[in-house]
Amino acid sequence: MDNTPIFTDDTIVFGLLMLALGFVFVTESIKTGFWSKFYKIVPGLFMAYMVPAVLTTTGLISPEWTTVSETGVITEHSTNLYYVASRYLLPAALVLMTLSIDLKAVFNLGWKALVMFFTGTIGIIIGGPIAILLIASVSPETVGGVGPDAVWRGLSTLAGSWIGGGANQTAMLEIYGYNQAKYGGMVFVDIVVANIWMAIILVGIGKRNRINKWLKADTSSIEELKEKVSSFSEKVKRNPSLTDIMIIAAIAFGTVSVAHLSANYLAPLFADMVAGIDSPTTRNIFTFLGSKFFWMISIATIIAVLLSNTKAKNYEGAGASKFGSVFIYILVASIGMKMDLTMIFDNLGLIAIGVIWMSIHALLLILIAKLIKAPYFFLAVGSQANVGGAASAPIVASAFHPSLATVGVLLAVFGYAVGTIAAIGCTILMELAAVS
Repeated sequence: MDNTPIFTDDTIVFGLLMLALGFVFVTESIKTGFWSKFYKIVPGLFMAYMVPAVLTTTGLISPEWTTVSETGVITEHSTNLYYVASRYLLPAALVLMTLSIDLKAVFNLGWKALVMFFTGTIGIIIGGPIAILLIASVSPETVGGVGPDAVWRGLSTLAGSWIGGGANQTAMLEIYGYNQAKYGGMVFVDIVVANIWMAIILVGIGKRNRINKWLKADTSSIEELKEKVSSFSEKVKRNPSLTDIMIIAAIAFGTVSVAHLSANYLAPLFADMVAGIDSPTTRNIFTFLGSKFFWMISIATIIAVLLSNTKAKNYEGAGASKFGSVFIYILVASIGMKMDLTMIFDNLGLIAIGVIWMSIHALLLILIAKLIKAPYFFLAVGSQANVGGAASAPIVASAFHPSLATVGVLLAVFGYAVGTIAAIGCTILMELAAVS
């Protein structure tokens, strides 16, 4: 079926995304009337995500589409904008937002950050089998299937994605041998449910003070970190010259270059090492080490932390983190573009499983946050470090303050490390639930 959007040229689509972001920032800057009241309820970051989603839903743009020629030849097309934003702009943003970081203060955030991350992981592990049991009680055919077509096998890929990331998701596909002809349906559920949950988290950021009050959370360590960074920024603040801006660009994209160069070497090296492991289970646990994205993000973050201990950190005074925020917003818009709101109604059975699954993850996070009085920041970032991985966790973290983006990356790396083994545990439980 031909589903070509109105605009397919990446240059034009990128311009539309930038216009969408411009619209958000212009309306958010209005301090009176409707828009003032609107942005007191809905945060700007959520709008930066949702406006591109509306553009996709209305058929103006699309992340991918299919054309059919007069002779019946079907051709798949896709945009490169998300790839560019996630591979070039995301690591550049992480560098610029980490330049002024106080790593000691980050570690002083304490044990609650790790507790909330692992709570999110446990929520995914138990959420899958519970969702299967609940849906099976009303629609057993939705969670049925045998052999490679068994739905629990397909859901294993969601577990991999929602605990680790794309590499872990692929590993689960290989481990459990789900029918690849049906795999697109699982990717669809992943996109819809994960993006809905991210949208809810972004809305919550705008209400974080009320949420923290309800949680009775101690936010002093977070505020201390923000204050340290803000004080340093104010201390070194200056009107940036062209030289400053060019050096900031050199630091950002020079690091991106080194990160990609290192990833191009390290990923194949570790992929070969992992391929040589005799045990299939052990081999698939460490599949993420063969991911170029994992190494690219990790190397960029390491370089950024090293630079934060040099005079390079003084470029925060010239607006380094502001440039990083620009890149983050472009990434948010490109993620929003992947969300077609009508997709929610395309496969309601699988979507229902995903929604119940994610709801259990969310409820467990809220329960534990309430018990240990953890700030909403730890809840939001702990969740996204699992569900969204290294592409989304820094976005959510930086929405609280640019200096906190590194926290999102560090927790997301944990997700890569535990993703496959935790997903295997989840899948074992889902198989038992499906055949019970």
